[in-house]
Formats: sequence, C-alpha cells, structure tokens
Amino acid sequence: MFPNPAGTGSLFFDNMTSPEGVDVAYDPGSRAFVTDAVFCANRALIGCNWTAPEEGAMCKSCAMTAMSPDPSMPDAVANWAQAETSKRWVLANLRTWEWFSPIDTGPDPIFHMLAEGEKPVVMGHAEGVVTISIEESDPVVRAERREALSERYRTMIGHMRHEIAHMLWWRLSIEPKFIKAFRKLFGDERADYGKALEKHYGDGAPEDWQERFLTSYASAHPHEDWAETTAHLLHLVDLTDSFLAAGLQSPDVPAQEWNPYYESDTQEMIGIAAGIAVGINQVNRSMGLQDLYPFVLSDISRKKLDFVHEWLRRGPNPVFSDAE
Repeated sequence: MFPNPAGTGSLFFDNMTSPEGVDVAYDPGSRAFVTDAVFCANRALIGCNWTAPEEGAMCKSCAMTAMSPDPSMPDAVANWAQAETSKRWVLANLRTWEWFSPIDTGPDPIFHMLAEGEKPVVMGHAEGVVTISIEESDPVVRAERREALSERYRTMIGHMRHEIAHMLWWRLSIEPKFIKAFRKLFGDERADYGKALEKHYGDGAPEDWQERFLTSYASAHPHEDWAETTAHLLHLVDLTDSFLAAGLQSPDVPAQEWNPYYESDTQEMIGIAAGIAVGINQVNRSMGLQDLYPFVLSDISRKKLDFVHEWLRRGPNPVFSDAE
C-alpha cells in the first residue's frame, strides 16, 4: 500500500487512478505514486501504471519486453497485461536491493512474453532472455497445469520470480567465489540438464526430497534448486513486507520500523515470515482456501535460503573480495 498523492487514503500497486479519479502512476525510482509524470506508452494497451522517462516512451519494465504476443490471438492482450503486472511487481521487489536499478551496471533481463498457439510455450531462461507463457495468466489454465504436475503453488508472480532467478544466477556466476560456494551447497550445475529433467519426470523426486529441497522440482537439478530457492526467498520477504505495509502486526516483528528487505539475519527474517504465513494459512482455511504458503522449511533449505539472501542482499555491484 502506498500514500495517495492526490488526496487521502492509500493506493495499491496496480492502481491507475486515485479514489478521487485523478490519474496516477507508480514511479519505481522513488517507490511512490505520483500525479505529475509522463505515463508509460503501454498504459492504454495493457494498463501499465508505471512512469516513463519521456513522452511516448515505455517504462523501465515494459522496455525489457523484446517480444510481445500477437494481439489478435484470443485473450492475448488480457493475459499479457496480467503477466506484465506480475513482472512489474517482482522487479519492484528486486529494485529494493538495487537489482536492475539505475546504479546496476549489469545487463537487464530481456523478456519474451508469448501467447501459445498450436504449440505450448516452454518457459525458461537462456543467456539473459526470459521466456514467459502468458497463458499462465489464465487461472483455469494455471489450475489445470498445477494439478497435472502435482504442484502446491503456481502463480504468474511465482513464474516471474523463478525465471528471473535463473537470470540472476547467470549474472552472479561470473564470480568464482559465488560458484564455489554454490556448488558446495546446491551441487554441480554442469550436470547434464536435459538428462536430469528426463529422470525427474520419469522417476519423480527422491523419497527424501523434503529434507533437502523446498519443492520436488527443485530436486531435479542444481539450476532448478537455485531458482526455486530464490523464488521462495522472494516469497517470504515480500509476504512479510506486504503484511506490514497493510498495517498488520505480529509480536515477532522486532521493531515498528523493521523492514524485511533490510534485515541481514536471514533466519530472523525467515522465522518472522514463517510465523506470519502460518497465521494467514489458518485464516485461509477458515474460508476454504488453499494455504498462502504451503511449504516446510527444512534445515538444509534454510541454509540455501540464507545463501541466496546473502548474495541478493549485496546488490548488483558488490565488493566480491570479501564474499564468502
């Protein structure tokens, strides 16, 4: 929730107008809504509510989309709009740690946002390019695939976090200390990826996967373990931040101004997030809804979350000489 620059009350992340009917836009630089700004060129087409650097230009997020769907395809524009909303949400999360911000000297992700025709779109990452199937914006499609794959959680925000996580690994992998520590904890990512996935889908996850991984899919290959763990780290930080931004309270929060993004103690942050998630899980059950966060954090998974948190929290331009 954000202050309303046009009057009283609060705004939500996807708002385009204030309660008074004033056009507003989200400025990712100031992390606030504004009224006196240039709007993204995609505002009318897909409802993008971010600011742009100049008239007729796209915002930072939309400019990352190199391929967009054919608008003549059924539901393409609506699904694309929802996918872009999820992308903006995740980019805003990461920008808190300065990833893909103006001070980030590394490459931004390039997105291919594709509609599915006769053949399905395989989501993934390769050399900085993130491919997203916008069909996953459709809740019916998503539910069918979640059931088919026996997943406990499947959302477009989750897809964005997972695939951007692959891109973040690609960027971090140039640092030898990162790779050395990564392989010690997650395994050797040089193992044949195709064969690993074939084995996973053919044989399933190992019986003890819950003791070592956050999800069964994470057990398929070190790359997927990293992406799933990173996505979950972002889940936990953001659900805690959103809980506090909504004005809710928890006795576990150490101080009134405490911010999960700035907490250096990963286990402290995870403990608070898990406590909040358990409480909301119970509220959801009272309405017959699925759990907000239906996962168990084993000791090994906590160590992996700690590793991801440490490297992401350093930001995009860390001093690697003191990295562990």
